[in-house]
Amino acid sequence: MGRGFSLPPLSPEGWRFLRCRHPGKGRGWAPQGAGRRSCSTRGHTFSRLIWGRGLKTGLLKWKPDYDSAATEYSKAAVAFKNAKQFDQAKEAYYKEAISHEQNKAFFHAAKAYEQAGMMLKELHNHHDAIELIQKASMMYLENGTPDTAAIALDRAGKVIENINPDKAIQLYQQTAAVFENEERLRQAVEMYGKASRLLVRGRRLDEAAVSLQKEKSLYKDIENYPTCYKKTIAQVLVHLHRNDYVAAEKCVRESYSIPGFRESEDCAALEQLLEGYDQQDQDQVSYVCNSPLFKYMDNDYAKLGLSLAVPGGGIKKKSPVTPQGNAEGSAAPGSRTNEEDDEYAGGLC
Repeated sequence: MGRGFSLPPLSPEGWRFLRCRHPGKGRGWAPQGAGRRSCSTRGHTFSRLIWGRGLKTGLLKWKPDYDSAATEYSKAAVAFKNAKQFDQAKEAYYKEAISHEQNKAFFHAAKAYEQAGMMLKELHNHHDAIELIQKASMMYLENGTPDTAAIALDRAGKVIENINPDKAIQLYQQTAAVFENEERLRQAVEMYGKASRLLVRGRRLDEAAVSLQKEKSLYKDIENYPTCYKKTIAQVLVHLHRNDYVAAEKCVRESYSIPGFRESEDCAALEQLLEGYDQQDQDQVSYVCNSPLFKYMDNDYAKLGLSLAVPGGGIKKKSPVTPQGNAEGSAAPGSRTNEEDDEYAGGLC
């Protein structure tokens, strides 16, 4: 008896029963139109015929044939997926994964778990979908394929980004860490960028400031200096929204060491912005934040610029100027006042 099992020879009528024909494209499992429902029914009948055959044991077969079982589960899963029967496709992929695990084929098991997660995504069961995809990524890591693990985590983040941003941030940061460990810095910084934007969108500004600093450091490592300038602008906007002028000014000073920053329009705009913010000049701050340099940044950072308000209600500070005539006229009756003014004329220090 050969290894595993094989189906008996089928007549053309039998093949027509088990397979759905694609008009003009030969045999295939992807039905169209009215044939989709028929293919789903046939796929279900086919699965009842073959599921478990490889797992049966007998007098001459002491161990289940997990390899053949996984192959048949995979075929059934594809049939259900093409027929839009996602619940049954998920079950088939899940059983395929278990069969691969029993056969110690962990990479293929991870692929099947990932596909099962994507079927759950189609069923709008996002929580369980993320769990399965994360499980797949861990198996990829254990199997020595970290790149595939990072891609799976990125896919999971996209699945849940609009539903649970906090979870998506965690997934993107995990993805970035995997890429960074593999010294794939360009992919890592892209993932940190996704996390930073979601942190800003969720008003988690303290964490966003840390994430942006990480981004800027990686861009500096790969010598992408113009993007470092943009990240400095984003950092300054985040710090000013945190009401931390000192940290914003420190960001600009530290960026002077980046080649070309001092001579860039980014540096000039940031110095003008900090000057207006320090003097509580809302007009100057708004003018800078409405410039094309700020407006055409990523949408989340552009919104920070447009909503930036100076402290103190936006009233510009002006040093009081006393007319010379009034000063001379009031000198005689207010001599004590003039003495007090002279005492503090040089300031408190």
